[in-house]
Amino acid sequence: MATTETLRSFSNTLNEFIPTGLLVEDMVKKNWFLSNVEMINDWDGGNLIVAFRSGRASSVQFGNLPGETDIAEQTNVRGTVSGYKELWGSLIFNDRDIVEHSKLSRQNLLRILPDMLDDFTDYMEEVTSLNTFNGSQLAALTADGDASGNLTVDRHDRFTLKQKVIANNAAGGAAVTGYVQSINVETKVVQCDTTRAGGTPADFSTVLLASSGKVYHPGADPDADNSFSSLRKSVLSAANGGDTTIYGVTKTAQPYTQSINVNGGAGGLAITATNIMEGIFDAITEVRLFAKGKPNKVVMSYKNFGSVLKVIENSKGAFTLQSMKSASQFGWDEITIGAVARGPLTIVAVHEMDDDLIYLLDMRGIKLYTNGGFRRRVGPDGQDFHPIRSASGYKYIADWSLFGEVVVDRPSYQGVIHSISY
Repeated sequence: MATTETLRSFSNTLNEFIPTGLLVEDMVKKNWFLSNVEMINDWDGGNLIVAFRSGRASSVQFGNLPGETDIAEQTNVRGTVSGYKELWGSLIFNDRDIVEHSKLSRQNLLRILPDMLDDFTDYMEEVTSLNTFNGSQLAALTADGDASGNLTVDRHDRFTLKQKVIANNAAGGAAVTGYVQSINVETKVVQCDTTRAGGTPADFSTVLLASSGKVYHPGADPDADNSFSSLRKSVLSAANGGDTTIYGVTKTAQPYTQSINVNGGAGGLAITATNIMEGIFDAITEVRLFAKGKPNKVVMSYKNFGSVLKVIENSKGAFTLQSMKSASQFGWDEITIGAVARGPLTIVAVHEMDDDLIYLLDMRGIKLYTNGGFRRRVGPDGQDFHPIRSASGYKYIADWSLFGEVVVDRPSYQGVIHSISY
């Protein structure tokens, strides 16, 4: 086999049929967040300054001019994002699958490439969306882990066979690696072994429901903490499961770093499948009254979206349905309905959203800073892949990356309904 010629041909074919622009365009098209957020693609790393207003110019007085020494100036506070986070994804090609008669077979490559590329972009988009909306976790435990490698989770649909996962408690310190061997759809039990080939069950007995045990992608668990910042961490208050600080600034130190949190559970709106629209309108009214922005995007899970559609269908006349977009074209569902002051509401169903939150977003206050967006890794030699040799044959690895961070630079523009459970 002419190795040099084969590698060169393989590289040329990758460039021809998997251009980075096509990959990015496809991922953005499938992802509601990427389609709606402002992407700033020239961040080359280092500290990113996020400026928050902490107090506005407020000196007004009846009857007299405010005193010269008693005029309140606008004050600002600086937050800092200390470097971008990294998301990597990889495809591997077996030499025997793409080479025929000692030459690269374009027919073989094109036979396997479309399905691999579609699956890959779908999964990269899903991981990005999961992290953006829900935080670093892949799924939450609904029962204690056990020594037989069993993880009972709330979202078994986010797992795939042979996938590498990390289970850990919310506080960290109990990280256990496993490789998915089976998924019981009925019981929502994901069984993992210590190796991808299987044989020895992973011991998850230290990962507990009472310790808020969760399952993570590699590198995203609390012991590693390498995932992107999320809307959950940024928009929720510390009391409701968010972070205490935002980009190094204490949220409660000024109103502009706090979002409006509305309790959707017991003691609050007590949202159910039948009153969900009333709850959303009550919440959006509160957010638009007290928030600094104009949130008009209501982002939720498909469970909550299904309840919304049933209420609208059963209450025709109570809500004005202005438009509907189909998931078959856009990768998500959305409807636009008439609302209170400041214009209509767009209600969006995102498959990766968890059921306990509904976001009320003003996208003017959210940015995605990246170093060039999604990119295929190219080595110093100009090759788009990394060849490896083993006893079983040659393989070629192609890698894609996203270096960046989700930045909620106007937290006070945003709102969230939390603690939804029905």
